[in-house]
Amino acid sequence: MKNFLYTMIAGASLALAACNSQPQSTDMASQKKDIGLQLYSIRQLIGNAETFATNGDSILARLAGMGYTCVEAANYGGGKLYGMEPEAYKACVEKAGLKSLSTHTTRGLSEEELKAGVASEETMKWWDECIAAHKAAGVEYIVTPWQNLPKTLDELKVWCEYHNAIGKKCAEAGIKYGYHNHAHEFKKVEDQVMLAYMIENTDPQYVFFELDVYWTVMGQASPVEYFKKYPGRFKLLHIKDHKEIGQSGMVGFDAIFKNAEVAGVEHIIVEAEAYECEDMMDGVKLCADYLLGADFVKASYSK
Repeated sequence: MKNFLYTMIAGASLALAACNSQPQSTDMASQKKDIGLQLYSIRQLIGNAETFATNGDSILARLAGMGYTCVEAANYGGGKLYGMEPEAYKACVEKAGLKSLSTHTTRGLSEEELKAGVASEETMKWWDECIAAHKAAGVEYIVTPWQNLPKTLDELKVWCEYHNAIGKKCAEAGIKYGYHNHAHEFKKVEDQVMLAYMIENTDPQYVFFELDVYWTVMGQASPVEYFKKYPGRFKLLHIKDHKEIGQSGMVGFDAIFKNAEVAGVEHIIVEAEAYECEDMMDGVKLCADYLLGADFVKASYSK
């Protein structure tokens, strides 16, 4: 515990020093690597329709200037992204020199659907609209960002069949469908680890997994062990740390990236939920700088 606390304190000190030295820091964007940002990381700046309309153009341009190449959306509803028609959202992102790569969105199953063992017609129609909107927005990957810990394996099986059904619809539209983990997926449902069961009971041609490496570590599991046990299932990675990437010493990023090929990684996406930097955009830049400057991170993972 003492070593853990020391590592966290030392990491925080390094992050603060890096934040304070931002104006004098070397511009790493010239390194040119394919790195995405989950826009939830800056939700206070462009997290909804109003803030995106006000700040979207300038914030996206700043992300491109930091070296980010694509974004993952986190605000979809009623056929729109951040309150914009899909085509308008795509145009806004591309105007900044970025790519509309992926999105986090989902519709959960009701208690009635779980008891029936199948998604309703209304739910699957919701997905039809969702998929069509994201196709128009140029999105290549749709990711379900959350699912509660099921009470039973029978319930978890229904969820897996639901993910397969969504993934099949996405595949028919030329979009890849995946699931993003937090820490609770490493708990057991009856005698099975939730995430392992999901990987083993979803169809690889319809469902991939966006492994969040920080939440995997927080769930007391090893990202690399999952890569080796389930090769090819992790098309996207959420590269995350306690705060700014690389500052905590908690996540073995070098080993993760050295095993990216066996994992099946196609894109890496930064996500941050908190920062040492007072200005979150400085924190977002530190995350990009870490990956751009790391020799174990390839220029691109796309096939």
